[in-house]
Amino acid sequence: MWSNITHAFQWSGELPRFYRVKQNFPRPRVTDIPAAVAQALQSIDNHIPDLKQKRVAISAGSRGISEIATITAALVTCLRERGAQPFIVPAMGSHGGGTADGQRGMLAELGMTELSLGAPIVSSLDTVELGCLPNSMPVYIDRHAAEADAIVIVNRVKPHTDFVGDYESGLAKMAAIGLGKLRGADTLHRYGVDGLLHLMPAAARLICQHAPVIFGLASVENAYHEVAEIAAIPPEGIAGPQERDLLQLAYRLMPRFPFPEIDVLIVDEMGKNISGVGMDPKIIGRVKVHGVPDLADCSIRTIAVLRLTPEAHGNASGIGLADVTTQHLVNQIDFDATYLNCITSGITGIQRSFLPMIAPTDRAAIETALRVCGRADLQEARVVRIKNTLLLGEMDISSALVQNLPSGVAPSTSFSLGFDPNDDLSPFTSTPH
Repeated sequence: MWSNITHAFQWSGELPRFYRVKQNFPRPRVTDIPAAVAQALQSIDNHIPDLKQKRVAISAGSRGISEIATITAALVTCLRERGAQPFIVPAMGSHGGGTADGQRGMLAELGMTELSLGAPIVSSLDTVELGCLPNSMPVYIDRHAAEADAIVIVNRVKPHTDFVGDYESGLAKMAAIGLGKLRGADTLHRYGVDGLLHLMPAAARLICQHAPVIFGLASVENAYHEVAEIAAIPPEGIAGPQERDLLQLAYRLMPRFPFPEIDVLIVDEMGKNISGVGMDPKIIGRVKVHGVPDLADCSIRTIAVLRLTPEAHGNASGIGLADVTTQHLVNQIDFDATYLNCITSGITGIQRSFLPMIAPTDRAAIETALRVCGRADLQEARVVRIKNTLLLGEMDISSALVQNLPSGVAPSTSFSLGFDPNDDLSPFTSTPH
């Protein structure tokens, strides 16, 4: 592939030197997950009906949620103590290749098996229609969940990758899109951002009214990808005031870059376990959804992304957010899984599936991003390297950014980026190379 165009990436310039810096974010943390889950249920005890001998469906999603297996297992234990017969329903929309086996497999990779959770997993793409919204949009839900005696919706509450609203990614989304399976996700995403902003919470409210939802169990994470809070919410709080309050907490705790402008951002890895679109748009400042403005405080000129995480299973949704990538990452892409996810996402997925410029090596990708960033003197380029957009506690910054560090953030001694003989960048570790 590169026999005719590798000369386009040839460059004899010198990369700037780097410094490792550590940010300190607020760090509330739940240290005893099972106790926190039990306490959350006790807080809404008067809202929970008698569950003796009742079959209770528990939603289980596919994203990178901290301690999700522990949270779900603790919930199973609490429900069994109340005499219930809980079972797990994969609630993933189109993820896992849009198949029942694929979604069961994704749960297993998250550590969520029948043995670890203490409950059977019932995976199916079958849905039932619960009703229609005023605009005639049908609302679907997993058939096994609909036929259960009760449903508990579990998810992390966090900012969405596509828009800003009172309800973004959380319990409402899990109800309307996750439990809606492939059919429900495809139906709602056809309405674009307006569907997510307005129809998603409306669909969640309809589900809570017409399906046997007894409560939601939400987690909120801090900037270090740790569980900061676990809360149980009655059905009326899903797409309601309690979920809105948790989203505001999630915004306050999310990590941020300490700089208003960056010329080049080097992202070692992207993937669905990092963000729904591989790299969090509210971190990198790019949305690439028609009609939606960029959402982050930081302006980044060029982005180079080097790898897909193994947990992404080839799903490179969001690759279009980058300007430059590597042949290694492209070789990792499962285009069938990527395109299924992006097409199901509708207008919010199509531009994010575009391939950026493909460099033959990590070094070539980084050098290319530098060459096109708009800096005449590349030693003055403001460059940041991160492992992924989920972890901003540590990052490598170029010399031009050292003088702009906020108070309390001290740089390490300077170093050069390390590359192996194949020009692959050395892994981002706790000790910079």
